[in-house]
Amino acid sequence: MLNVKQQDFVKHAFSMFNKAELTVDQLKQANRKFGCKYAPQWLIKNRDYKVGKSIFKLPMKGEDISVQPKPTETKSVEKTEETKTEAAYVVSSLEGNIVPNKFKTFVSFGNHSDIRSIVKSNKFYPVFITGLSGNGKTMSVIQAAAETKKELIRVNITIETDEDDLLGGFRLKDGETVWQNGPVIEAMERGALLLLDEIDLASNKIMCLQPILEGSGVYVKKINKFVKPKNGFQVVATANTKGQGSEDGKFIGTNILNEAFLERFPVTFEQKYPSVSIEKKILNNELKVAGKSDVKFVEKLTTWADVIRKTYFDGGVDEIISTRRLVHIVQAYAIFGEKIKAIQLCTNRFDEDTKNSFVELYTKVDAGASVDEILEQKRQEEINSQMDADNNEADDDEESDDDSSHI
Repeated sequence: MLNVKQQDFVKHAFSMFNKAELTVDQLKQANRKFGCKYAPQWLIKNRDYKVGKSIFKLPMKGEDISVQPKPTETKSVEKTEETKTEAAYVVSSLEGNIVPNKFKTFVSFGNHSDIRSIVKSNKFYPVFITGLSGNGKTMSVIQAAAETKKELIRVNITIETDEDDLLGGFRLKDGETVWQNGPVIEAMERGALLLLDEIDLASNKIMCLQPILEGSGVYVKKINKFVKPKNGFQVVATANTKGQGSEDGKFIGTNILNEAFLERFPVTFEQKYPSVSIEKKILNNELKVAGKSDVKFVEKLTTWADVIRKTYFDGGVDEIISTRRLVHIVQAYAIFGEKIKAIQLCTNRFDEDTKNSFVELYTKVDAGASVDEILEQKRQEEINSQMDADNNEADDDEESDDDSSHI
């Protein structure tokens, strides 16, 4: 009969791979739990448990390994039937701790406290967060999980994301076809927070999430298994739009999401850019982590961004400076030590006219101009520009009248 240690190994190996016939590599993997990097010699040296090339059958139900039963036709038939009915085993690529780390530079603002309260409640309550790019939507969710020590699985959605990516599919592992759980199933079975980032980039292929957003579990038809969510499972989706597409063309690739899908989210948070005072804290924290300090530069940067945002929302410019871009600027400043160079490098992504106007605007702020003074100057420039346009139009009309009188 098997001794206690051998019985423990058999139970562990079978539960690990969900089958009785294992390769030498699989036996090695199972034996690592018991502090050994080799396959158990008591098993692989017994010819009666070798059923193929480098394949061995686990002695089940307390079989005596000292007994060497003669191979019979009956045994062969049983082994064949077992092979035919054996289901593919399930594997997971997630190991260890998946609770996100706290960011030293993070400053709570906007909807963060509400999101944190939902995460802390451990209740299933799907949340949709919308807002312009770079305003801290994703960061807020990640830090809410970090603060509450909640496991988080983040999935970045694209137009190609489908059921196989989300729920799982068959994969090739160690020469065998196995079922690999997708991130959604992993989050459900772990009771983790599922973050669906950039959800408005998705196609109708994400409709497979409908029953999951109802909290009732999902039937995985490919493996004939119903997965019920563990207590604590939660879903948060982030997007630049509200799932209605982007009419202004700022967020190319976003799609109109199915209304029934959107209805599964009880609440929608509208994330705004942080206030000037909050952004100062964020940027000062970034410089502190980099071993730098420049309070005046941070103050001028936030003033500069505030002017641009107000002008953007008034329709005066087509681009905006996000909180993320301000962080990029102070990071560049910490590396290169030059303010204008940092601003230029981080605004090079804009077209030439926009970049030049942004840099020119910063020089005015750096010279001491206030937000109100700059905005008033811009309004006056717009008025003068409109007056010049009206005068030019009037002159064109007079010239047209003069030309007609000569006919």
